[in-house]
Order: sequence, then structure tokens, then C-alpha cells
Amino acid sequence: MTTTSFAPAFVSGDAARAVFVWTDAIRALQSAYARPIPPRSSPPRTVAVAGKTWLRTLPAVPVGGRYYGAKIMGMAMGAATPGVEYVIVLFDQQTSRIAGFVDGNLLTGFRTAATSAAALDRLAPRGSARLAVLGSGLEATMHTRAIASVRDLNEVVVFSPTRERRATFAAAVTRDLGVPARGAASAREAVEGADLVLAAARSHGEQPLLFGDWLKTGATVVSIGSTIPEQREIDVSVVERCDIIVCDTLDEVLEETGDMLAAHAAGIAFRDKSFGLDQLMSGAIDEPLQGARTRMYKSVGSGLQDVVMAELILDKAIEAGLATRLPIEFETKR
Repeated sequence: MTTTSFAPAFVSGDAARAVFVWTDAIRALQSAYARPIPPRSSPPRTVAVAGKTWLRTLPAVPVGGRYYGAKIMGMAMGAATPGVEYVIVLFDQQTSRIAGFVDGNLLTGFRTAATSAAALDRLAPRGSARLAVLGSGLEATMHTRAIASVRDLNEVVVFSPTRERRATFAAAVTRDLGVPARGAASAREAVEGADLVLAAARSHGEQPLLFGDWLKTGATVVSIGSTIPEQREIDVSVVERCDIIVCDTLDEVLEETGDMLAAHAAGIAFRDKSFGLDQLMSGAIDEPLQGARTRMYKSVGSGLQDVVMAELILDKAIEAGLATRLPIEFETKR
């Protein structure tokens, strides 16, 4: 064993927020997914569970990137003050050493929204658009800003069960983005007539929030709220209505999310019209995309997104002098 003098860097959530730019993140993800993705370079997430404690890992080795690594998150639900903390550990392909640690809490929201916008940018027709938002939390907030960076929004209409939250969300959109925004009294009212539909909030009781007959022909749907078998967000009629479905992690979305499992149980055929995000970005599905009227992007998240975002943020934070060099050393096994 030999000891390295290489000091890894730490990037806090505040530093990540200071250097993050939506367009840079979206371009980085589009570039990453346009490259060939070897089958084992971004494997499915793994979860270790014992009692009320769980630990999840999402590893990835992006093709063409300098860094590789994994996001790790965990929670001991029996703790006095339970909560989830996230960290992305980056290794340097040039040295094989640990290069840095990035706080993954805010980054997870950034990467999910940026990936959705990267997909929507290729899926949705160009031009001014009305956006319907189901949900008013962090994911809905970040997605609205990410989508606004790739499309000219003429109106944002939000539905959330609480009137005050709808009003607060709409006011923030107008203040931050300069886009007219308002709340709607129902999900259907928000969605009908919308060009873009963001589903970013599961309902209480895991009942679907979005139905296919609400969607106008030509609408593009982004669905991010159902990521495991027990969760529901969209009705099976949405799956049936969409002519093309793009998934960030194809098999995981189709086989391990509650919405798609419900559609399968209802006898709806969707495998032949479902494709991977890499196929969208590489141009491999340009022909079926041209003939599709109603389109959907559905995601569960992946380590590839985490590592691509962490690399971008680490580099920017170091350049801006906002990364903290840690007074630690790791032993290197030769």
C-alpha cells in the first residue's frame, strides 16, 4: 500500500447552486446520452435493507467523461431525527483516485429536471407552449425552470391540492421567469389544452392524477413521480394514448414502475412504442418520432445522470474557487 498526496474536493449544496446553469446541464446530458452506452456502464440501482434502515447506490462510468463514480444515499428510519443524505463520490479516470465528493441532495433535483428538459427538447414541437404542472414541490419547481430554458412558455397553469401552494408556485414562476402563471382548481382544468404536461406529484393513496382523455393531440407529457412498483402517478389511459414513450432507463421504467405495471395488467401494449433516452439523443428513433402525435418521457433516474451532473458541478466549483479541498489522504493499493 502506498499513500497518495492527492487531496479530494468537496462541493456543498450552496456551491452547487451557485455554479449551476440549466442550459449547460441539459447540453451535458444530451451529449452523454448521444454516445454509445455500454450495457454495464450504468447498471440498475441497488438497495440494501435491514429492518428500518436502507442504503441505495447508483453507479456509472459515463463514456467520454473524466470521472466515474456512484451516488450513495441512506436513511435509518428508527433514528431520533430520520432523514436522507446523498453523496456522489467521483473517481478520476486519469489517475484512478478519488477526486471529489458532491452533496447530492440539490444535485438530484437538478439532474432529474435537466434530464427531463433534455428529453423534452427533442420530443416536443418547437414554438411557444402552455405548460401544465401537476405538483408544487421541489421537483415541480425545478422542472418548470428547466423546461423554460428549452421552450418559450406563454403560460404556466399549476394544480396542487392546496390553494395557497398553487398561488405561491404561480407567483414564483411569474417573478423568476417572467411567465404568466395561475393556479387551477383541478388537475383536469390545468391539463386540458396544454401543449406540455408535467406530472410531478403522486397523489395520496397512489391514485392516478393524469388521464389520457384530458390530453390534447400533440401534447408532450413528462412523468417523474412513479419510480417503484408501489407508486402511481398517471392512469393507464395515458400510456395507451401516447404514440411514443421515451424512458431514461428502459427496462427499469417498463418493468419496475407502478404506472407501467398497471398498464401491463390492463392489457395495454406499450413495449413496441417504448424507447431508451439514448435512442432519442442519438437520432435512432427519428422516424417513429416524426409520426408520433402524443409523446411521453418517463423516468426513474440513473447513476449516469448523477455522475454527469456531479462532474459538471465539480469542475465549475473548482474553477470558481467554491470547492473545498479536504485535508485527508487515501491509501492507494498497487
